[in-house]
Amino acid sequence: MARRSSSSSSGAWRYLNPAYYLKRPKRLALLFFVFVAATFAFWDRQSLVSEYEVETLQLLSVFDGKPCACYVMGLLEVVDSENWIPSEISRLEDDINRLHDQLRKAGVHLDENPISNKNSRKDLVEIDPVNNERREKVKDAMLHAWNSYVKYAWGMDELQPQSKKGINSFGGLGATLVDSLDTLYIMGLKDEFQKARDWVAESLDFDKDYDASVFETTIRVVGGLLSAYDLSGDKVFLEKAKDITDRLLPAWDTTSGIPYNRINLAHGRAHNPGWTNGDSILADSGTEQLEFIALSQRTGDPKYRQKAENVITQLQKIYPSDGLLPIYINPHSGTAASYSTITFGAMGDSFYEYLLKVWIQGNKTEHVKRYREMWETSMEGLVSLTKKTTPSNFHYICEKNGGSLSDKMDELACFAPGMLALGASGYGPEKSEQIMNLAKELARTCYNFYQTTPTKLAGENYFFHSGQDMSVGTSWNILRPETVESLMYLWRLTGNKTYRDWGWDIFQAFEKNSRVESGYVGLRDVNTGEKDNMMQSFFLAETLKYLYLLFSPPSVISFDEWVFNTEAHPLRIVPIHDNKGTGTPVRPFGRKQGKPE
Repeated sequence: MARRSSSSSSGAWRYLNPAYYLKRPKRLALLFFVFVAATFAFWDRQSLVSEYEVETLQLLSVFDGKPCACYVMGLLEVVDSENWIPSEISRLEDDINRLHDQLRKAGVHLDENPISNKNSRKDLVEIDPVNNERREKVKDAMLHAWNSYVKYAWGMDELQPQSKKGINSFGGLGATLVDSLDTLYIMGLKDEFQKARDWVAESLDFDKDYDASVFETTIRVVGGLLSAYDLSGDKVFLEKAKDITDRLLPAWDTTSGIPYNRINLAHGRAHNPGWTNGDSILADSGTEQLEFIALSQRTGDPKYRQKAENVITQLQKIYPSDGLLPIYINPHSGTAASYSTITFGAMGDSFYEYLLKVWIQGNKTEHVKRYREMWETSMEGLVSLTKKTTPSNFHYICEKNGGSLSDKMDELACFAPGMLALGASGYGPEKSEQIMNLAKELARTCYNFYQTTPTKLAGENYFFHSGQDMSVGTSWNILRPETVESLMYLWRLTGNKTYRDWGWDIFQAFEKNSRVESGYVGLRDVNTGEKDNMMQSFFLAETLKYLYLLFSPPSVISFDEWVFNTEAHPLRIVPIHDNKGTGTPVRPFGRKQGKPE
């Protein structure tokens, strides 16, 4: 027994003797191969574990680590276990999102599931502290703007910070409050969100003898309510969205189906403003599709989708070969006014944006293929309007009047880089690269709209002249979001951190020039820094939200699951199997006019 034991032990130990392998080169090579393979497997696993911990931390930071924290920590334990399978990363992330949404629908409050061991979270590696700090600064800015509105203009449309009073610039629909709902939710400001939710439930009333803008009411109020519903699952938002949209519908009762742009909310009388000579505006008539389709999906009533899609059917009949429509459309004949301007700025912009986004909202299926085709045609038209400056080669988008081009670009047109970046992946490789490069060049121009003024804030529009690049035209700034919107898209779609740095520069300029004791104001003149007296509702709805998302991980309101309306309200993309017909309601998982005052 002793001999056999000694012999067995000696046989095992010989494999640890280097001389054994020196005499057997094939076994040495095999051992080396096994060692290298094991090393790569170990570090690959560690990398995946680290990446998943990063994503989980980022999810925790969005909701202060509370709504599904216990489950998240359990998933981290799975990641650390010997049975961890790297291919499970995506599924586990989806599980976290679904659990959070289910908890919200079930009425579970965020503080009902705190992390049982907070130290375990602190032990995890801190991720991207610079941008985490930037995000918190933006959140602080949102709180300053929101608290000022609550204190001085609660329930009114917008705050005048200098005079510390509210103004009903949209008929008393609580525009800032409704516009801010999803921003509050996304930033995890649950007490502020709940207070706003209660006001919507108890005080928001649309029975007003007021001629409302169909466009502004749709993108701000309908969009804001639908987004709040998709995020929270609270049916009060859906009921209110249906109420206001039903009041807007008579605007579509025209011969062509092109809607009138104004309607009395109490009496249903629709008309167009006198200054358009009876015509409807392109952007105002073609920027309701996202919201109306979403409402049909969530209520099961197809009438909203039908009204909005009839507009596209009519415009398709008159669509020019270059995809560029004039900004005035006759609501009776459905024809375009040939004398009117073609622009990607005011009164044209969001029509083109929605062609792309309805295609995304519709899961890029055959049913919405025409939207993508129309959009691609229009992008060829956009390219034809693009010029470059000297000496700095800034790309810009001209306006077209008749047969001539005007070397003028609105800051509003700075949504275009983000739109182009978002749509680039739908092309083949070569064309996709061309479109993305144009997006990057236009974003550089828009960033320099800010950098070329003394205040580092952009004017309303710019003119371009040979040899001198650009000069400010209309010199006010009303806290617009379009440039930071595009920076957010480009950062997420390219991973280039320069776009985050540019966004931070713009945020700091807002902090320096626009922040006052009682909120934020625009500037009457970006050259002198003279302040106005208006905090636009879209500053809270868009500008601060896009900045917050710019400094957040891409999993926060993922492009795979959400599409933003033109007021930055994210709408859930309904999977095809959940939306086989408009007869079954779908439950959620969980540019703007303006002038200085």
